[in-house]
Amino acid sequence: AYRWTQVSGPNDADLGAANRPSLFANGLVIGTYHFRLTITDNEDNEASDDVYVNVIEPGSAPVLITGELKRWHNVVLTLDGPSTSEGAASNPFYNYRFDVIFSHAESGLSYRVPGYFAADGNAANSSANSGNKWRAHLCPDEVGTWNYVVDFRQGSNVSIGSPSGGSPLSPYHGVTGSFVIAESDKLVPDFRARGRLEYVGKHHLRFKGDNSYFIKAGADSPENLLAYDDFDNTPNTGGRRRSFSPHQRDYVPGDPTWAGGKGSELIGAVNYIANEGLNVMSFLTYSYNGDDKNVFPHRTAGDFSRMDCSKLDQWGVVFAHMQEKGIYLHFKTQETENDQNLDGGGLGNQRKLYYRELVARYGHHLALNWNLGEETTNTVAEAKSFAQWFHDNDPYRHNVVLHTYPGQQDQRYDPLLGNASKLTGASVQTGKTKVFADTKRWREKSANAGRPWVVANDEQGPANEGIKADSNDAAHNAERGNVLWGNIMAGGAGIECYFGYQQPHNDLNLDDFRSRDLWWDQCRHALRFIYDNEVPFWNMANADGLVSGSGNNANHCLAQPGVSYVVYLRNGGTHTLNLSAAAGPFQVKWYNPRSGGSLVNGPLVAGGSTVSLGAPPAQTSSDWVALVESATGGGGGNNAPFVNAGSDSVVYLAGGTAVAPLPGSVFDDGLPEDATTTIGWSVVSGPATPSIANPTAADTSATFTALGTYVLRLT
Repeated sequence: AYRWTQVSGPNDADLGAANRPSLFANGLVIGTYHFRLTITDNEDNEASDDVYVNVIEPGSAPVLITGELKRWHNVVLTLDGPSTSEGAASNPFYNYRFDVIFSHAESGLSYRVPGYFAADGNAANSSANSGNKWRAHLCPDEVGTWNYVVDFRQGSNVSIGSPSGGSPLSPYHGVTGSFVIAESDKLVPDFRARGRLEYVGKHHLRFKGDNSYFIKAGADSPENLLAYDDFDNTPNTGGRRRSFSPHQRDYVPGDPTWAGGKGSELIGAVNYIANEGLNVMSFLTYSYNGDDKNVFPHRTAGDFSRMDCSKLDQWGVVFAHMQEKGIYLHFKTQETENDQNLDGGGLGNQRKLYYRELVARYGHHLALNWNLGEETTNTVAEAKSFAQWFHDNDPYRHNVVLHTYPGQQDQRYDPLLGNASKLTGASVQTGKTKVFADTKRWREKSANAGRPWVVANDEQGPANEGIKADSNDAAHNAERGNVLWGNIMAGGAGIECYFGYQQPHNDLNLDDFRSRDLWWDQCRHALRFIYDNEVPFWNMANADGLVSGSGNNANHCLAQPGVSYVVYLRNGGTHTLNLSAAAGPFQVKWYNPRSGGSLVNGPLVAGGSTVSLGAPPAQTSSDWVALVESATGGGGGNNAPFVNAGSDSVVYLAGGTAVAPLPGSVFDDGLPEDATTTIGWSVVSGPATPSIANPTAADTSATFTALGTYVLRLT
């Protein structure tokens, strides 16, 4: 039996006799229709296929809308436009500008989405470098009717100039249409079940769809992930191109490939990372003249003015699969060895084109960040201009971060804090024993500057070691405590794992992610602890002063005061937690970070004093995590912030002045949502008035000019 049905469209089409294999749909109006043919055999087995019909104005350029027309899905608009090629005398990448304005009247949303030259529209499979297809992507936020207007212009360098530059190109410019979006039907971990990750002025990104927050753990290495045998026009300089053949076993029939089955090994590698319960992968999109030299989006390595359509489409197949598997995309746009290649390091035509192509082809993906450079040597002014470009041209305002050398953090990050730049995060590289301290420092400095950064640890030193292969360290005890839990307990946004150059399967030659299989287990245990137990990490801050035995690489406490406390005990034992500022009963539950599993109940303790957590349930000298939660839900409302002005101190007056550090800290429960905390130092008493360096920062200093005892208060 045959059955035609209409899935969506601007009106109800007349399908007439819908019980035959072919028919005419009548009564159509301008817009996009989605029809489905379902066939049922005599044993009630069913199969179906979908078709889209686009109705356009007479004389308009043909537009095809494809993809699943659902919320948070990739809706693809393809226009039959001017025929050209990658190598055409008039450069199509510079001299045409194809934008599409998508709008949703009911919500008021409107996006100007950059488009791109897509060759024959099937370049991933055909390896075509010429054609007349022009393409733009939208992942719609809302259900209902979306309208579009094509803005197509031509002129010298028009693609990287003003949106109103050049001359409108007929008959393409001004083409309009609409399509109807249904609700998403996907399930977690697919990001299409959760929506777009957004920077919301906090230290963690939030999904726009379900309003949940994101914390990551996954792979920083290999940086040359895209130096892969099956991508078109990818050289093998230094023998560093990868096959990922060990992951052929992880490929699942039906997963995407291209060009007759290519790509299955890398798709299998993505499957392996996802099956390990991880949620991020990192990669350079430009390594020419860098360590690897084999990854670049351009048609030829040294010509920065023309793109490789088929290779970039093939990259896109992998990125789309990552998103469906719940893998966050970390785009590293350059590295220290080549960050002066484009425009001599500045923001000129070459870099603008490169950035535009990244945003046009991949910016529709839901969970990603743009990294301005790995171990950057660009000037502060250049870094600011790069961040500003993404802010102005990425319609979705994805997270923008910067990576730098461990010893240059202050030099690179300080000038970009607050409103000085559009940076929204730090991709911190540091030594393994410094992860906690550096994460906490940049989290607090960015908050004090008025724009809280999303602070991740994305590379761990020393460079020759990083996260060791399991064959060299099966337990990973130091890395678990210092790196993984170090970032989490500092209030960080998670980690990506770097593999040192003296390790097997390292940052440049990794073929097999199973080389860290035991380490991935520990990363998964950390994520499962957070997500399975609904730990409100986005509303928590480091509060080490509340737990006994605390220190840089010792015990840690992450707190939402009065509601929830996570205590990491580096070497187990029996320790105390200061609940003096909390009220009511609290339940202690134990979690094994080495092996994961379910929580084990500990004692029920009372707020209002310092309490003993008791002993861990087993292996009491190993590391353990205690989850201490209010048995009454924290009173169900907003609790007062917890304030610690630091310890009393003695300083010596020399040369007429003395400077005392004021290492204060403030912890708030984050309620009400989107509220801000006001911080202030004041002088209660003293023989003179000291000068406080930054009275509105918790961690600051005071300068004294007279002998005596002073009382300062942090509010």
